[in-house]
Amino acid sequence: MSSPEPIKFTDGAAYERFMAPWSRSAGALFLDWLAPGTGQAWVDVGAGNGAFTELILAKSAPASVCAIDPSNAQIETARQKLPASQVELSIGDAMALPYEPNRFDVAVMALVLFFVPDPRKGVSEMLRVTKPGGIVASYTWDVMRGGTPPQPVWEEIDAMGKPSARPPSAEVSRFAALKALWAELGIRDIETRELVVERTFADFDDYWLSMVVSSPSAVVGKLSDAETAELKRRLQDRLPASATGEITVHAWATAIKGRKAG
Repeated sequence: MSSPEPIKFTDGAAYERFMAPWSRSAGALFLDWLAPGTGQAWVDVGAGNGAFTELILAKSAPASVCAIDPSNAQIETARQKLPASQVELSIGDAMALPYEPNRFDVAVMALVLFFVPDPRKGVSEMLRVTKPGGIVASYTWDVMRGGTPPQPVWEEIDAMGKPSARPPSAEVSRFAALKALWAELGIRDIETRELVVERTFADFDDYWLSMVVSSPSAVVGKLSDAETAELKRRLQDRLPASATGEITVHAWATAIKGRKAG
């Protein structure tokens, strides 16, 4: 069995269909739990198409937000919906942030840490640019316990003998790994929480477009017509629909927060 190609986020509009609704649901829970106060300087590392950045603006009344992502296509999508007067958008690497030390009150990674090749370096960079006493926080889908939104698709593709791509640093989604990493870096007042969310699709076609066709893993493009038909059948058999055809799927994430030592 060949190894799957890495997941690449190069289409902001497709990502909006695929993950943004999930991101907003989990992000709202995360921000309520974070409770950082208003008037803070934020950095959103791995901002993607800006779905979580929008939540920061709407829910946390920040003084400023810097949002950074390695994908030019994602940042261009974010530019179309985020006001330049409130958000500084940049293309860059989570493991080499282009910010001076001790700049931000809150540093967050929303659904990103398990995509960072070296999670320790990524968190170290968040810590470096955070002010003493500031918040360093993250949440990721609980990949190791099956909590990620495309889990049904992954499992059915695996069952067909077609390896599906997982985030490269999936192990860091474990609570134990997160707590160990935060503690190793000297972050204080560490707390964790599970975030459980759901998403209802209008019907199977809606699910298929959102979670399969729009997937950054480019699932459909790697399957023959017969394999695509088989995947559809498998998912339709697996996903229970309501009397009106709606399909509701659950997902859950591991969240962590702490404060930089003063």
